[in-house]
Amino acid sequence: MIAVLAREEEYAVIGEFFELFKTPWQRYSANSTFDVLICSNDRFCNSSARLVLVFGIRQQTFDQKNGIKVRSERSNRILVYKGDRIPIYGTSFAFENSRGHDLVDENTGEAIAVEFVSAEQVIVRIGFDLFAEIENLLTRGQPMTHASIPTLELHIAMLRDIILSYAIPLVEIPSAPAGHKLIVCLTHDVDHAGIRNHRFDHTFFGFVYRATIGSVIDLLKGKRHLRQVLQNWKTVISLPLVYLRIVPDFWANFSRYLVIEKQLPSTFFVIPRKGDPGANGGSRRRYRRAAAYELSEIRDEIQKIKSSGCEVGLHGIDAWVEPAKAIEEAKLVGAATGETVKGVRMHWLYFSEETPLVLQEAGMIYDSTLGYNETIGYRNGTTQVFRLPGVEQTVELPMHVMDTAMFYPDHMNLSPERAERLLDQLIQNCVRFGGVLTINWHDRSIAPERLWDGFYRTLLDKLRAAGAWFATAADCVDWFKKRRLIRFEDISSLDQGALTELLAMPTNTPPLKLRKLGGNSVDKPFYNSLRLAPDQQEREMSETLPAQAVSANR
Repeated sequence: MIAVLAREEEYAVIGEFFELFKTPWQRYSANSTFDVLICSNDRFCNSSARLVLVFGIRQQTFDQKNGIKVRSERSNRILVYKGDRIPIYGTSFAFENSRGHDLVDENTGEAIAVEFVSAEQVIVRIGFDLFAEIENLLTRGQPMTHASIPTLELHIAMLRDIILSYAIPLVEIPSAPAGHKLIVCLTHDVDHAGIRNHRFDHTFFGFVYRATIGSVIDLLKGKRHLRQVLQNWKTVISLPLVYLRIVPDFWANFSRYLVIEKQLPSTFFVIPRKGDPGANGGSRRRYRRAAAYELSEIRDEIQKIKSSGCEVGLHGIDAWVEPAKAIEEAKLVGAATGETVKGVRMHWLYFSEETPLVLQEAGMIYDSTLGYNETIGYRNGTTQVFRLPGVEQTVELPMHVMDTAMFYPDHMNLSPERAERLLDQLIQNCVRFGGVLTINWHDRSIAPERLWDGFYRTLLDKLRAAGAWFATAADCVDWFKKRRLIRFEDISSLDQGALTELLAMPTNTPPLKLRKLGGNSVDKPFYNSLRLAPDQQEREMSETLPAQAVSANR
């Protein structure tokens, strides 16, 4: 068991941190027993805990008593822990003491942690504010310079490793389902729904330029094959036949996505109304934000993707501004689908500090807006569905990969080979840490002039080979919400618990797993003292497993 001693105002963030690092914890109480005590900032007490971790950026009485001196104090420092680079966005201390630790400054090699070992206890003084860093990641997020680093997951991994390194076992519910190494959420922002909707507007002329002159430039730069250039030119020549409805509209790609994804569940975010650019959001090209299609024009396609097991969500225009707008837009999409809309992603990723509360008041179950327009990676440093501070119901499904961010000339402008290498790293991170990899491939991206369908097929093959569970956004959020509902009880008999299958999940959802790390490591459902939150019906565990140790999947 982990106990945490902190200021009262810190416990909201601490609670969310331990929903992501799903392991038993409690607030510090002098009457409780625990193996690990985490002290935050100036909170420190003598305890019988085997391991005490003292985080903070204030000179503490503990520091004075133990002769700890600060060598340097800096913000925006990069730390290294056993090969992992961990950005620290707030202030951090480096210590003079020679009693070093594995946690050091990347540039100077200075120790960011020092340890004190006695026969009964180990105390580690760590020179940054862990929970302030977590709050910063969940609210402000990371700059693009560190987008490739899953910083929040690395904080969890470091804390887990420190505890295990002192021979203290842990039990946790990983953020990947039993039988799978990661979750993949395929999403598609439906911005256009057809070239026929665009006649001599900026979208039309941009398409013609990129398909002709732009294709040749990309060929010379090695970003396209000659076959793709010829296909784009042929498509431009066919435009009159498309507008005359003699040949199919090559941007109407709902059915083609079903073929490419081979019945994998995915989520399509559709715009609620035609011709509405919405609130400004600071854009000087606001008029370009308006969609050129009506929901009524794609009603048949919507029903087809729904019958194939896919989800339809809201691609919000003004849903980020006020609850009434969010409710109105969700109702328009719900009328087209015949179902209540569960989630939203804002068009052009518009978002504000008030948006989470706006969406909660509007009754949205999830949002999937928080990602980058200009790059790929971890805006909030995590692979997990999380809850923004101050919000009780609506959760955030972070977006990690967007096709236009990778391939647009004014963004990353990647070659297919470079994009593949970066995505390989994101997949490896998700296999290591668990969680979900959320991908946004726009409706027109598998058609001319983009022709990113071959790359997308290759990506899907890699994700299948990596052991992914593919889920709609709503199903992915449901899985994480079920994980959040689990509470740990009666851990005093942890080592004597029978190996069991964990709580059953909905029929189409893989089960949770629970693992013990340290000692006789077990990576099987085994814990017999779990319950759901009080307002949920408790379900029996089934199928007792053989009681032998199994290597942990870390």
